[in-house]
Amino acid sequence: MRWFSGLAPRRRALLSGVAVLVLAMVVTVVVLAGGDGTAAVSAQEPLTLKPGGASPSRSATAAAKRPGPVLLVPGYGGGRSALNQLAARIRHAGRQAEVVQLPGDGTGDLNLQAKALQSAAARALRGGASSVDVVGYSAGGVVVRLWLAEFGGDREARRVVSLGSPLHGADIAAVGAALAPDACPVACQQLVPGSSLLNRLNAQPLPTGIGWMSIWTTDDKTVTPPESARLTGAVNVVAQDICPNEFVSHSGLPTDALVTGLVLAAIGSGPLTAPHRADCARLRSRGRA
Repeated sequence: MRWFSGLAPRRRALLSGVAVLVLAMVVTVVVLAGGDGTAAVSAQEPLTLKPGGASPSRSATAAAKRPGPVLLVPGYGGGRSALNQLAARIRHAGRQAEVVQLPGDGTGDLNLQAKALQSAAARALRGGASSVDVVGYSAGGVVVRLWLAEFGGDREARRVVSLGSPLHGADIAAVGAALAPDACPVACQQLVPGSSLLNRLNAQPLPTGIGWMSIWTTDDKTVTPPESARLTGAVNVVAQDICPNEFVSHSGLPTDALVTGLVLAAIGSGPLTAPHRADCARLRSRGRA
């Protein structure tokens, strides 16, 4: 500190600016990694299921699909540990479940990640199942939406659940792209609000006949604003609307009891319906079982 205070004012200002830039780069990498290799953002909308825009014939076919294997898609950075716990809970409930391996370090082109999901879905369906259910965590939800829209997922998916997904972009990605572009890889750039990829996806309605539940938490400090997870045509669920005393961070979403209960209900064989506050205890109990 003595050394710093002894510098000329101009040099102190220059070094301070460099320090701020380095800090921004570090924060961008750490926050987008979400503590478990994920990205951030959030969203909200009335808790109703609305149809997307697929043809009636495809809608009828999709609605007739029976529950098949469950694929879980990691977020930015490709971290799998939290999703492995959720996959184990899904298997305990009697379903097949697999965490998708993303290419590289999980920070590359989301189109390549969608292709990896496409390959995983093809493998899962070789056993004779008519569909897959997909859970996308954080940026993994954007990957799922891309797969549905442009990689044939609309013909293979029955249900989708997204957890804290930056479907409209993440503020931290915008900060990283602006202040530290070298520390903002391709996926980070694609998660900037208003990116060409997000604009393209948000211009398209969800396919008819595929149920989507988007879950997020008001405690999310990684994907901001959390409401970036809100998706027109989905059943949008804020954790605190169901359990007012719920505290769950972004990185805690895949292992939280309430969220696990919501996921298990969403991928069940019954209709995809909006949960209510009266369901809080039941969903938490189901998530812990």
